[in-house]
Amino acid sequence: MLKKIAITAASVLALSGGAVHAAETAHIEDIAFSFEGPFGTYDEHQLQRGLQVFTEVCAACHGMKLVPIRSLSDEGGPHLPEDQVRAYAKNFSVIDKETGEEREAIATDNFPPNTGAGAPDLSLMAKARAGFHGPYGLGINQFFRGIGGPEYIHAILAGYSGEEKEEAGSTFYENHAFSTGWIKMPAPLSDDLVTYADGTPATVDQMAKDVSAFLMWAAEPKMMDRKRAGFVAVLFLGLLTVLLYLTNKRLWAPYKGKH
Repeated sequence: MLKKIAITAASVLALSGGAVHAAETAHIEDIAFSFEGPFGTYDEHQLQRGLQVFTEVCAACHGMKLVPIRSLSDEGGPHLPEDQVRAYAKNFSVIDKETGEEREAIATDNFPPNTGAGAPDLSLMAKARAGFHGPYGLGINQFFRGIGGPEYIHAILAGYSGEEKEEAGSTFYENHAFSTGWIKMPAPLSDDLVTYADGTPATVDQMAKDVSAFLMWAAEPKMMDRKRAGFVAVLFLGLLTVLLYLTNKRLWAPYKGKH
């Protein structure tokens, strides 16, 4: 019995030690995204640039099957004109649910999945990685300091050193943000890989920030609405507290202080 307990404890320590070592080797920088904090909002132009990077680079391997194409015209998001959204949808093909045949996508469809490359879907990537790379603590700490998911995406995209190695018949690329230090995905970004319409220099760092912000919006398209609702709720509760305090003082004023 004691032997089993000792073996189990040793295994736990070994696993936790490996996790700590992986966390220490991963290099993830804090990025001051515009949407962080209680009053932060998405930068419409940054989201449009991020959409361009996703379309021209990421969509070759990754899908975004939980995001409706029509949401690209929503206020608070990329906010593209509806005619542009309809034209953009034609870049994709989807499987019709009724006929089972492939057809041209329309604005009411979701972004199609990309199963051919075997790459993970990016719909919730910014939220999925937040739990592993966000600031210490939850709730109010993440509300003020961000959740960590966009920073992780940015770090992965900008963390390649250029070194590579062959292992077990596969090629691995050195990445300072990945937990093991080596990743199978080759560096997807290089300077001037895209041409921004607004003239923003398309550096690796800039493109990584833009697509990270876009993927945060894809995972949390209603974040601004929730912040506004929360702000109104806090104001209401503050006003209610003051009214209750004054009411309490008025009701008990004739009795307090008398002996």
